[in-house]
Amino acid sequence: MKLGFIGLGNMACAIIGGILREGIAKPEEIIGSAKTEKTVRERGVQFGIETCTDNRRIAKEADVLVLAVKPQFFPEVIAEIRDVLNEDTLVISVAAGKTIPYMEEQFGCKEKAKMIKLVRSMPNTPALVAAGCTGFCVNENVNGEEKRLAEKLFSSFGKAIEVPERLMDTVGSVSGSSPAFVFMFIEALSDGAVAEGMSRAQALEFAAQAVYGSAKLVLESGMHPGELKDMVCSPGGTTIQGVRTLEKGGMRSVVMDAVIACVEKSKKL
Repeated sequence: MKLGFIGLGNMACAIIGGILREGIAKPEEIIGSAKTEKTVRERGVQFGIETCTDNRRIAKEADVLVLAVKPQFFPEVIAEIRDVLNEDTLVISVAAGKTIPYMEEQFGCKEKAKMIKLVRSMPNTPALVAAGCTGFCVNENVNGEEKRLAEKLFSSFGKAIEVPERLMDTVGSVSGSSPAFVFMFIEALSDGAVAEGMSRAQALEFAAQAVYGSAKLVLESGMHPGELKDMVCSPGGTTIQGVRTLEKGGMRSVVMDAVIACVEKSKKL
């Protein structure tokens, strides 16, 4: 099996790293393309894979093709490769907002009665440390074995969860965009500690570990976050006063609005 990547940015690196780490493919079974010679050289050295600037070559040779380019570049990339793409190739998209019907149209499935096997996915940046969460859906041409292969690839760098396509924009918001919100929260926590005299390095370590441990506790305990929050809030204690301050600032409403705003933007991409 030959795995091809068009685009060798951060997300492609996370996927390639996971695939190699889990032994799903060997370096010689992976090929990739990027716009610049600099990126081509760097990724070739980093992963020991064959790289080039020729998107058409990658599309022609790949059994599984990962489109890891930004949404705005999809029309030109698909137009460049669609006439050399084999109908048996499994195409995986990691772009926000680009639906399966949109991609089928771009590949010319309607006017040419061409069949294409498509997987729409939304990984997130924690994939870079093998802690990602990828939502995905497939079109009707993808069989069970191919779907399991896609899930195996996604699981190499974190969790993989199949969802109906109508929820993919929500996946992109609650999982894809939300790490930025969490980073802001970690930064704000550490800012508060710095304001109270702690060094920046220590404040970041405490804040990041607290967020990491809290997320791990939610996932492994199976308890509702509200229940876990109540366990920390002793009567008349410090934590409930902090919770009160967050509620006064409308934290929950603002976070909900941020997720909804991301969904609305994704639908317009």
